[in-house]
Amino acid sequence: MKTRILIVIIAVLPFINACNQKDTQITDRMEIQDLINAYSHCADNREAQKQAELFTENAVVKSFNGKDTIPIQIVQGRKALEEAFHILRQYDVTTHFNGQNTITIKGNKATGEVYCLAHHIKNAEKSLLVMSIRYHDTYTKQNGKWLFSERDLYIDWTDKREISN
Repeated sequence: MKTRILIVIIAVLPFINACNQKDTQITDRMEIQDLINAYSHCADNREAQKQAELFTENAVVKSFNGKDTIPIQIVQGRKALEEAFHILRQYDVTTHFNGQNTITIKGNKATGEVYCLAHHIKNAEKSLLVMSIRYHDTYTKQNGKWLFSERDLYIDWTDKREISN
């Protein structure tokens, strides 16, 4: 009887282990999704400090025009990122709408691509600037929390138009 129970437990262990790994992957994916959405939420609410806290201490953000390989801007470190995020103050309203994304997780590191339509309104100018953005991200899990360690922002296209109030 004891032998049969032991055999059953040994036979089930790989299945249990696989389920636990799958649960961890699902949890990690959801936490990275929350990170991506928190970034946009902080941007739209002008919470530059909270937005910067979503990054590792020495994180790097590079911005590119389209498919250019030379960045138009490089910002490194939380303090510099916080200062850079204040650029959104020039707009009265912004809405970052995240679309499809891909995430590949390998232990405490992950990579991903995130599509975003970013809307920027200046009431005084009656203008709307829409930017089609793709983020190429590297995520790092530190102290049980996923953070951005690298974020490359590619501006695929922009559309600026006049709006009515």
